Amino acid sequence: MGELPPFPLIQITDGCTAMREKKFTRQELSRFDGQEGRPAYIAYKGKVYDVTESFLWMGGRHQALHRAGDDLTEVLDTAPHSEDLLERVSVVGRLVP
Repeated sequence: MGELPPFPLIQITDGCTAMREKKFTRQELSRFDGQEGRPAYIAYKGKVYDVTESFLWMGGRHQALHRAGDDLTEVLDTAPHSEDLLERVSVVGRLVP
């Protein structure tokens, strides 16, 4: 598939700190599928997480049920674990329409 293109950045402020985050469309997110050496990203509640280094996401798959590159907002509600596990991985951006 080759090298991934750079993504536009958005400015986010929380009142006193400014950060720059990448923004991802669903199509852009789908390129981060954890296959063939590509990073593995997932989205949840508008945030995009890097799960590349998680042993639970080896090869871009989690429990043979979920694939990296997807928005998992709806399916995490039925998972046997809570969203707290996402605190162990980095947020790399935001999912946008």
